[in-house]
Formats: sequence, structure tokens, C-alpha cells
Amino acid sequence: MTDAVSRRDCANAIRVLSMDAVQKAESGHPGAPMGMADIAEVLWRDFLRHNPGNPQWFNRDRFVLSNGHGSMLIYSLLHLNGYDLPMSELKKFRQLHSATPGHPEYGETPGVETTTGPLGQGLANAVGMAVAEKTLAAQFNRNGHEIIDHHTYVFAGDGCLMEGISHEVCSLAGTLKLGKLIVLYDDNGISIDGEVAEWFSDDTAKRFESYGWQVLSADGHDSASVAIALKAAQAAADKPSLIICKTVIGFGSPNKGGTAATHGAPLGKQEVAAVRDELGWPHAPFVVPEDIKAAWDATEKGFAAESAWKEQLLAYEEEYPELALELVRRLKGELPGEFSSKADEYIRQCQRAEDNIASRKASQNCIEAFGALLPELIGGSADLTGSNLTTWSGSTPVTRDAGGNYIYYGVREFGMTAMASGIALHGGFIPYTATFLIFMEYARNAVRMAALMKQHSILVYTHDSIGQGEDGPTHQPIEQLTALRATPNMSVWRPCDNVESAVAWKVSLERKSGPSALVFSRQGVPHQARNADQLASISRGAYILKDCEGVPEVIVIATGSEVQICIDAVLRLQAGGVAARLVSMPCADVFEAQDQDYRDTVLPPSVRKRVAVEAAAVDYWHKWVGMDGQIIGMRSFGASAPGGVLMGHFGFTADAVVAAAEA
Repeated sequence: MTDAVSRRDCANAIRVLSMDAVQKAESGHPGAPMGMADIAEVLWRDFLRHNPGNPQWFNRDRFVLSNGHGSMLIYSLLHLNGYDLPMSELKKFRQLHSATPGHPEYGETPGVETTTGPLGQGLANAVGMAVAEKTLAAQFNRNGHEIIDHHTYVFAGDGCLMEGISHEVCSLAGTLKLGKLIVLYDDNGISIDGEVAEWFSDDTAKRFESYGWQVLSADGHDSASVAIALKAAQAAADKPSLIICKTVIGFGSPNKGGTAATHGAPLGKQEVAAVRDELGWPHAPFVVPEDIKAAWDATEKGFAAESAWKEQLLAYEEEYPELALELVRRLKGELPGEFSSKADEYIRQCQRAEDNIASRKASQNCIEAFGALLPELIGGSADLTGSNLTTWSGSTPVTRDAGGNYIYYGVREFGMTAMASGIALHGGFIPYTATFLIFMEYARNAVRMAALMKQHSILVYTHDSIGQGEDGPTHQPIEQLTALRATPNMSVWRPCDNVESAVAWKVSLERKSGPSALVFSRQGVPHQARNADQLASISRGAYILKDCEGVPEVIVIATGSEVQICIDAVLRLQAGGVAARLVSMPCADVFEAQDQDYRDTVLPPSVRKRVAVEAAAVDYWHKWVGMDGQIIGMRSFGASAPGGVLMGHFGFTADAVVAAAEA
């Protein structure tokens, strides 16, 4: 740092850019960027390894702004460091189609590692990233070749630590000894409602010490203090670190600094002018002097860092050519070349095997078959491994001392799902997670965020209906399938047997445009006979499983365990002279994506008499049967009784299907 450009000058550039962008947009959160600017200056200029010229350089450090409402902080940092984020985009903060949306969004802005805003989830994503780094390093690093070696840094605020998800993931991070995870906590004592001491009086240091973290403190406005803490955090290889940084929200605002008035609203023109006077910043809005720009510019340093890593990679390739090829394949997100053909052969084996098993068991068989083909597959369950059936013969636990391929998440559905997004965002893995379908509700917002970011994660949900049985309505899902199906970018499969389960897994493993929810039964389901055309059509989302001669008079549509009930009903209808067709629809969203000719072949528009059968909420099915169609589904919560008894009690019988078709 030259005498002409001080650290405070560089930090003030963040403060003023953030303040001006929020003021121009007449919307936003200036307080956090202004308060954390000094911390950000030290981290980004002295510690963070990254390359503005290649935001996707794999061995870069990850930076996550978990308190994403302070988005102008990261936009200012990216602009000043030399990322492809010109000043014109900062001027369009929070405007339609800008690269500077209200909260950071993955894929919209170069250098943004994850979508943040729902508090605590960025922190959870970061824990997943740290797990991925540690596990990938264990799989690929060799003596003298630390080819995977980077930190994950997080900025978090009071809100992130108040959210329950922070407990879930930080507890697990301490257990797993994620030493390369460093969280800088913006301890400014202010949230939207005012001074947090009235509702957040935790001893944060003791809390994190109890998790097994190293806890450090720093004056968030003293660069030397922050640097000392960061060096100590980097030195702790066996513990994640929390640096409690005492700051003043809205630092530099003479009349509003330190108050909630700077949290979520523009400062106002008069206060903006007062800040300029207070900071000694005479420059016009969105003007950064050339010497300060030069002091921030990280392009040359970033290029050198990536170049040095590429030289390491070349040396690694020479000594471990097969490992290097495998690493590069996984970093590119490409499946092995033989995967598709081998998966298809497995599907054909399932059709020949005619296994009458629960679809959750069929799912485990798929994991066994596909896990052997995909070393990038990393699984886990929220304390339900033996019920979800998500381990296979090659499963080894991810522990504090070893990098395996299976994470025992404990009872942490929300944290698990958000961590899986972080693992996917990091790269090198395809994560799958598991719990009961009803407990998707604990993770609902993390499921939504996975879909919003279009992340390649697989969400395994078992115990999919009232067929779950004696545990009663607290454990029996009703509306969850509808919620999942209504989520953009989410693909939802509910297979009826071992074969549909195998197809669901294959399609989900190959799909890269968003998460997939695979919904499986606890109870046994019978194998269905199919010809070659039917087998090939499963991957199209819906197909004719049992047909009649000529044009059908009535079409029955079913999913999952209810398909067999409908087989029996259709056979009875046909025996009674009714031209009835059964359509199995394991994945409605995939079916909707098919061409119109195929959809009309399966569901001819001329056939208006339709019956949908699914042991879940009824409303979703009107889109397939029309408002006048018949739906056999759930219009209440479940009850406690054996699953078979409940299915009869709630009307999931062949008699009920026949009656609905004849109505």
C-alpha cells in the first residue's frame, strides 16, 4: 500500500459505491457493506486467492456473503478487483436484467459463488463447500501434490446466527474439523428491528467453542487486528474458525451510523453528502480515483496464482496420469463415457428380475449399481440411513479424519439439504441426500434454493404416503408432492416399481438443469410387466402401461404404489366391456417437456373421461383430468394404522377406481 492510497481509502471505495448504488436504486441495504468494508479490504487484498480473469478457476478460495442483503459489498468487491462487472452494472443495482440483483444470485454475476439472502443458508452452503474441498483433497491429493487446497471464507451477520440452520451446520462443521472454513461474523448488534440485545443475548463465543471451533476476535475497523485473526484462523488446520468482528453498521454515516436506520433503506441525499464529508471522499457518485482502482486490481495477482496451480497440475499429471484424468473429468462435471450404456443395461436387468420390493429398496439397489460407476457420488441421510436405504457396499463415512463418500448428517434436514447445494456448487461431486418425504418440510427453503440455483443434487424421499402406516399423520405426507411439483426447475419422480426406480435414478444422474426429488415407498410394490416400447418410454415421464383396443373411453392415471390398484381396476373395467387405459406417470414434469404428438398419444385430448389416483393431495391432478375429472386422493391428513388398512380406509382400492371410472 502506497502512502498516497491507504487501506481506509480502499475500504471507503466500498462504502461509497455501496451507498451510492442503494441511493440511486432507492432500495437496498447500505449498512452492512459500510460496516464490513475494512474487513473485506483485508480479506480480499491480502488473503483471498482468486482470479478475476477466470472466476471458475477450480482451486480458488470460495467467498460466501451469507448476509446477502448486503449485496453491494460483494458487487463493489468484484468490480474493484477486476471481475467482468463494470461500473454500468453497479449503476443498475436492483434493476431488471442487471448483473447486480437485490441479493447475490449464482449464475447472474461473475464471482458470486452461491445465491444468498435467506439468512443462514449461505453459511450452510459454505459448510458444504468446505466438506467438498476436504473430501476431494482426500481422494486426489498425494504426497508433494496438494492439488486441491483452498479455503472457504464466509461473511455472516446476526441474522445468520439466529437462524436455526446455523446451529445445524456449524455443529457438524466442528465435528468434521473443517479447518479451512473461516467465518467472519459482523457483530454490529443491529438488525431490522433495532438493537439485537433485546432478543439475541447468546454467548456466541461459547456457543461456537462448544461446537469445537476456534473462536477469535477482532476490531472490525482495525486492519491489523483483522489480519492477525485471519492468520490465526488459517493456522488452525483441525478446527473451523469464527472471527467475531466488532463493527459499526453504516460506518461513516455521522447521523445514522450504528442504528437500524442504515440497515434496509437508502441513507437519503443529505446523509449521503454527510458521509462524503465524514470520510473525506470528494468524488462524484460512482467515481473511483485511478490510484485506488490500481490498488484494488487483482487481475495480475490472480493470473499468477492460477498459473502456478496449473504448473502444479502438470506435475501431478506426469506422476499420476490416471488420477489426473479422473479429476479433470469430475471437475468438468462430465459422467464417465460408459455410464449411460451400463445404466441402460441395469434397467433391462431390473425388468428381467421382476423384483417385488419396496421402491426404497429398489432405490438402494440403484445406488449399489450406479455408485460403482460414479466415484463422484456422495450421499447422506438425516439420521435415517437404515430407513431411507441410502448406503451401498462401497459407502465409507466422511469423518473428521478421513474423506469418504457418505455423510451421516444427524437430525439436520435443513442443514443437510443446504450443504448438498454447497457440495454441488463446489464441484467434483454429485450429492444425494435423504429423509422421509414429510420431513422435506424442515428443509423446504433449502430445497427451493437448490432449484433456484439449478443445482445438480438428488433428493431422496422415502415413506411417501399414508402407506407409511402406524406412525400416523405426523409422518404421513399429503401436500408435499404438490409443493415439490410446483417448484420451478425441480423434477419429481414417484416410481411404481423397481424398473421405474432405476430409470428415475439414471435420468436424475444425467440431468444437470436442477435438482431431482426421487420419492419412494416404504411398503412393497409389485413389479410390472412391460414390452420394449414401454420400457423405453418410462424416461419420457408417462406412458401407457395397460391399454385397450381402439380409442379408450376412460383413462386412468396413477403413480407409485397406486399403479397396481389401477391395474386391477382397468382389467375389471375391460372385462366389463369398458375401453379403459392405464397411464403410469412417474414424472409429470418430464412428460410435460415431451413433444405434443407424444403427449397426445398417451393422453388423447378427445378422451375427457379421466381418473387420477395418487395417495396425496388431490388439487394437483386437475391439470391432468380437468375440473370435471375424477380424482382419488387425500382430502385430509392421515391416521395411525397399518398401511394396508389405511389405503382401504381412504379409498385407494380397485373398487373405488372402477366406481370413479363409471361415474
